[in-house]
Amino acid sequence: MSRGGIQGFENERLSQILAARRLSQAQLASLVGVSPATVSKWRSGTQAPERDTLERLAGVVNVTPEWFTRTPSAKVSLPLFRSNASAHVAARAMLEARMEWAQDVALALSEFVDYPALNLLTRQFREPDEITPDEIELAASECRDLWRIGRTAVPDLALAIEGAGVILIREETGISQIEGLSAWSEALGRPLVLLSADKDNGYRSRFDLAHELGHLILHRHIPRPTERDRHKQLEQQAHRFAGAFLLPAETFANEVRTPATLDDLLLLKRRWGVSVAAIVMRLRALKILDEEGAQLLFKRRSARWGAKSEPGDGDRPPERPRLLRRTIDLLVEENVMPLDSIPRHIGLAAHDIEMLTGLSEGYFQGKPKVVQFARLRPASDGSSGPVAAEGNTVVPFRFTPKR
Repeated sequence: MSRGGIQGFENERLSQILAARRLSQAQLASLVGVSPATVSKWRSGTQAPERDTLERLAGVVNVTPEWFTRTPSAKVSLPLFRSNASAHVAARAMLEARMEWAQDVALALSEFVDYPALNLLTRQFREPDEITPDEIELAASECRDLWRIGRTAVPDLALAIEGAGVILIREETGISQIEGLSAWSEALGRPLVLLSADKDNGYRSRFDLAHELGHLILHRHIPRPTERDRHKQLEQQAHRFAGAFLLPAETFANEVRTPATLDDLLLLKRRWGVSVAAIVMRLRALKILDEEGAQLLFKRRSARWGAKSEPGDGDRPPERPRLLRRTIDLLVEENVMPLDSIPRHIGLAAHDIEMLTGLSEGYFQGKPKVVQFARLRPASDGSSGPVAAEGNTVVPFRFTPKR
């Protein structure tokens, strides 16, 4: 329990903000005008800041003072990072904190809305060695069946995943080594996926999202590994799932001409929304190509286009999350909550909320342009709340005015 200072200061919030802002205790101390030892005491819970110091602290890290007194939600499950070896400890901590903030945003908005029911395939694997290639192919096929999307190219994977009840975030992280991560939220009763928006490549972003879907389905009950080989095994399994989900064997294989050329694969890339590199790996997994044939295509690809890019990479914009952004749009449009009160209600800076929800920069500075997409539910007393214009009902809303 804290001694001195304001009552109710949550020291875990301080650890979270240090990670999210990538600040050391010494850096924060200098910005706030206190000693590093004082920050250390705040962080350990043996001391709390005085009110005026708390206001300076909140201003420095760009949150409300009241945010430091909010009890943190249960932590999300430990994410499995795409790049185990090269990701810096501070970078991982920052992304975990951003994931927890996304959870806070989703929880705050859930006071007013019902998100789509969770509709995700379940598997009970406890060890990576239990997961065979056939199990992965079956899981990808059953996931398509569950979502009723057939065996053709998925037009918008982000929309499909959000429709299945997953909270999706896509933001610039400044960390090129980590392209995505996923975790389960006990507080929300659903998973979250955070995708990096640093690389504006729609083909890679789709594969990254399918990769995280593979982790959520295959690896939910498997402890996060510390050994390099075990981590690599989980990554290979998620890659195999992504290929199987985006390029289903029953239909994709029938469209492949053999012997395949790079020009043939470019046509498949545009049709299926998957990079040539991922297509080559899928052809190898389906044994349409042997190892020698796959390596030959990779060498030709590098010689012709280079190692990191392909023709048409900029033709397909990344698929963008909608759920949290449109939820805020509707709350504002239907006067459920004034525009400027949303950041205060959540407790985070407007800029952070804009980043986490995909809102345009400066959204909270003025009246936004809103696309109607859902309708508010009737109030619990039977009276009707305002109703949005006709359109697709993506998110059912429960209208619950705050008192």
